[in-house]
Order: sequence, then structure tokens, then C-alpha cells
Amino acid sequence: MTKVRLAIIDDHAVVIDGLKTMLNAFDNLDVVFTTQSGRELLERFRTVVPDVLLMDIQMPEMNGIDLCKQVLRQHSNVKIIAFSSFDDSNYVKQIFRSGAKGYLLKNSDKHTIVKAIETVMQGEEYMDETIKKILLQESLTGQRRSIYEVPLTKREKEILKLVAEGLSSQEIADKLFISLRTVETHRLNINQKLDVKNTAGLVKEAIKRGLMD
Repeated sequence: MTKVRLAIIDDHAVVIDGLKTMLNAFDNLDVVFTTQSGRELLERFRTVVPDVLLMDIQMPEMNGIDLCKQVLRQHSNVKIIAFSSFDDSNYVKQIFRSGAKGYLLKNSDKHTIVKAIETVMQGEEYMDETIKKILLQESLTGQRRSIYEVPLTKREKEILKLVAEGLSSQEIADKLFISLRTVETHRLNINQKLDVKNTAGLVKEAIKRGLMD
């Protein structure tokens, strides 16, 4: 039996450990490597190229959309399945436009994850059922929920406000009593959700969407 070679990238070790244990329990699956860093992922690809990459798209250092593009630029045959906590449809469309073949929510059970892997290995795309319902609803109503309804967490809104006030990441970390790395991860996530590249664009988009009230 030829096993499907899997790689996992997520910045939370507990998520990686859980996925690895769960997937390796299936005879036809083999997790060949895991990593918590986008840069390390690109390094690992120089020696080991998996069939399928399960990728968290809210990563420090490098956002998932850019990472997806970089991986596929060098290894076009790799099937990428985004693994996210967000059901934001605009976010989903961005990652599919970047070349991903699947999108799973992190509350997916093992059978759903395996089904997604099998589906993309057959050359088809896989989308979480919740996401399908959201996209169908938007298609029927003509309203794109995620253009202005951005699912920022309470902490992300707090950090967004401080960024708009001109505080640096280190100043925000000191003010909120959290690590600099945590602040930078939140800022990357906010930028991804609002589809912006820099602080000026972030503030402008946040005002446009009414997030600064």
C-alpha cells in the first residue's frame, strides 16, 4: 500500500501533536514531518516533499497566503489544505486563489480530515460544510458577509486600537502584559483578515469597515 505523505505546520505544538497522532493511526497515511515555522517549512521542503500539507494560515513570521504561494511556486504538485479557526468567506477565497486545494475548520473530526486528504489526492477540491453553507447563503442573498463583518477577536480589536494610536508592538506587549511574539502574531492575523500589507493600510481599512468605533 502506498501511503500518503503528510506534513503539518501550526504554531501550536499541541495541535501538531494531536494531528500527528490521529493521522498516523490510519494505515494509508504517514506524517513525514511537522514544523511550527514558515521559514523552517521551506527549509524542510528542500529534502522532504510531502503529498499533502496541512497548514494553519494564522502563523507568525509569514502569513499563510504568502506561504501557500511560496510552497506552490517551488513544488506545484503539493496539495495544500488550509486548517483554520476562521469561517470568514473572504479569507477562504483568498487561500483558494493562492492555490490551496482544501479548507478545513479546526473543529473538524478525524473522518472529515481524512476525507479532505483523500479528496485532494484525487485531484478535487475540498471545502468544509460550514464554509459551503456560508458561500451558498452569500450567493443567494447577494451579500458578501465577510467584506465588512470581520471576525476580529476581543484581543485583536484591543491591539488594533493600540496600533491606530501609534504604539509599537513592544509597547503594546508591555501595556497588555503579553509577549512580543504574541502581539506580532495577532498583528499578522489582523492584516490577513483585513487583507492589508502595512500599518497605514491597516488603519485605513479598519476605519472604512467601522472597526475603530
